[in-house]
Amino acid sequence: MSPKAIDIFTRAQRRFLYSLKRMWIEAIFFEKKKHGFTGNYASWAEALRDSSGYDSKIILEKTTAASRKMRDGNAAYERDSVTFDEIQYAWPLLAGLMWFAAQSQGKLNVLDFGGSLGTTYFQNRKFLKCLPEVRWNIVEQPDHVEVGKALFQNSELRFYFTIEECLNDTSPSALILSSVLHYLEEPYSFLEKVLSLGFRYMIFDRTLFLNQDLPDRLTVQKISPNIYEASVPCWQLNLQKFLSYFKSKYELVAEFEGFQEGKGFIFALKGES
Repeated sequence: MSPKAIDIFTRAQRRFLYSLKRMWIEAIFFEKKKHGFTGNYASWAEALRDSSGYDSKIILEKTTAASRKMRDGNAAYERDSVTFDEIQYAWPLLAGLMWFAAQSQGKLNVLDFGGSLGTTYFQNRKFLKCLPEVRWNIVEQPDHVEVGKALFQNSELRFYFTIEECLNDTSPSALILSSVLHYLEEPYSFLEKVLSLGFRYMIFDRTLFLNQDLPDRLTVQKISPNIYEASVPCWQLNLQKFLSYFKSKYELVAEFEGFQEGKGFIFALKGES
């Protein structure tokens, strides 16, 4: 090949690679535009008006189908209605659960607030089987509770409409909030409520915080269409403000990077750790 032909070929190759790179960058940018966090809202009502919410029957149907596959052993793991061939463990959360049980003669009784149809329970059941006694209580939205009672409830896994209903039936020592707090309209009012209930242990996972010491930011989160089409109000919380709520009654036992996103914490009632 002549030097001129080589030069023409090289320039064509560079143009092709440049075009390929642009297509790749544009595809990533377009995908990011389809999901993520937008806005800085003054009120929950405003954010709600720009959201579709979690009330869609399609979301519950997808979650139910995926959870049934996991329950029946046809999928290793389910998260946000998506099934996986391998279990993706949140190891700090599991370590916390086992630590709780170790301090109660191997008995584990937890309240999993916003626990879907048993995602965390089924995720960890291989390890939970070694415990002499497990009681896993989920408080969820009414439609999830109805499906949970009908299809997933067993001697270990129970579903409730409210925290009060759960506490009237059993006495969980630990509270789990995994990717929940920042989706509540009034997260700090909720914290005040659960802190007043005196759980021995509290564990948070996948909780969203601001990267800097800035005031709480209220956004709308567009869920990835690979999961389902939905958008919901979502807080990005101030970390120091969050931690300040625990100082008087709880000891921070561990802080860790949240599973997949956000941050995680394990708290113990002072005198329990």
